[in-house]
Amino acid sequence: MRIRYLTVACAISLACTNLAAAQIQAQPHAPAPAPAPAPAQAQAVPAKTLPPASGLISTEELPQARVQATLVDYQRWLDQLDARHGAAGLATAVVVDDKVVYEHTLGYADAAARTPVSPTTVFRLASLSKAFATAVTGLMVDRGKLRWNTRLVDVLPYFKLKDVQDTEQATVADILGQRVGLPHNTYDNLLEDDVPYDELVRKLAEVDNTCAPGQCYGYQNVAFSLIGDVLFARTGDFFDKLVERNLFKPLQMQTASYGLSALESSKNWARPHHAGKGHTWVPFEPKETYYRVAPAAGVNASIRDMELWLIAQMGGRQDVLPTVLLDVLHAPGVATPTEVRATPWRHARLSDAQYALGWRVYTYNGETLIFHAGAVAGYRTMIGFFPKYHAGVVTLWNSSGAMPSGLMPMVFDDLLGLQHVDWAGVESDAPAKAAPPRKKKPRKAKHR
Repeated sequence: MRIRYLTVACAISLACTNLAAAQIQAQPHAPAPAPAPAPAQAQAVPAKTLPPASGLISTEELPQARVQATLVDYQRWLDQLDARHGAAGLATAVVVDDKVVYEHTLGYADAAARTPVSPTTVFRLASLSKAFATAVTGLMVDRGKLRWNTRLVDVLPYFKLKDVQDTEQATVADILGQRVGLPHNTYDNLLEDDVPYDELVRKLAEVDNTCAPGQCYGYQNVAFSLIGDVLFARTGDFFDKLVERNLFKPLQMQTASYGLSALESSKNWARPHHAGKGHTWVPFEPKETYYRVAPAAGVNASIRDMELWLIAQMGGRQDVLPTVLLDVLHAPGVATPTEVRATPWRHARLSDAQYALGWRVYTYNGETLIFHAGAVAGYRTMIGFFPKYHAGVVTLWNSSGAMPSGLMPMVFDDLLGLQHVDWAGVESDAPAKAAPPRKKKPRKAKHR
């Protein structure tokens, strides 16, 4: 049995800088000191009844027969999805123990030109971009450029919330952990109306906070993207260049990029589509909107890139993202109770939902699932993995239809040996609305 203990790892490494700040629960903030020239060792994390950080989870092999059966099922479901025209184009992969055990593409990158999706077709990642922002921030924390509890006002003099005390308390971990206290999706509507990002940042001072920083969950794109300004102030380098140099290049993500112009200059890129007549998909021009908040939603990548990213997030690239940093990024930070009820599969399978740093942490039928989804006009994305089994799935599609989003929990159910439910509606006229009674959990595989 392999068990990695986070507290021990932090005791011998500087990579867990200020872990306590990264896991702040609903409690008042203390004013943070100015950034030190080098990171300090992590403080002990108080015990709490939350899903554990990935480093506290014993690892276990999935039965190979079950994995193979899952892949056969997944292929059948994808064929049914294709037959039902459930997506304009789609690319997906399954990774187990740092190996890509399944990769599949279907449909079109451009339905009008009938350009097929390939493994190197570039998609917009939407909010899957957030994990790149938190990862590069963690690397800069490890290099002493800032701390997780660095106060925004100590770096960005123009940062203001409506309440002075809230302004003084808000930290880097708060914006990246979606707990700065603002109402959900503050100013996304104005961002979609082409109001400049800089103006939206200034207007944060006009919004009534729903709680003090660190006290509650409120999903953000504009406020989250302040991390780009923070990193520029602390490093003198542009945010996208930091990610390219520290993540894309060392991970050999050869088609990954930031921005609309980079997407459109890719050799093969997926156009967004909306539904047309008679089960058809119609391509349209991608919008600049959410590219203007690059840390929150600016990354473009292919499924081949995302396979490498998934391997790294599961600990397979210690030279780029060491376990002690991943444990910080994946540590539950604030409760997100609405996630448990958001969709039928979540309602049936999840017993707890938290937000970490650019990741969601679910308790999925008793197992910890690290997850995130994304959506912008004409693109949908999902990624999720079980740290215990080193098994994960990533899916990208270039249309507004929701049918593919039900496939990932079907794969999860298969991998865990749970009773089959057609969450995607590929086997019936509509997705399942409720799960049948759970059967007894399958016998666990031998530990390693």
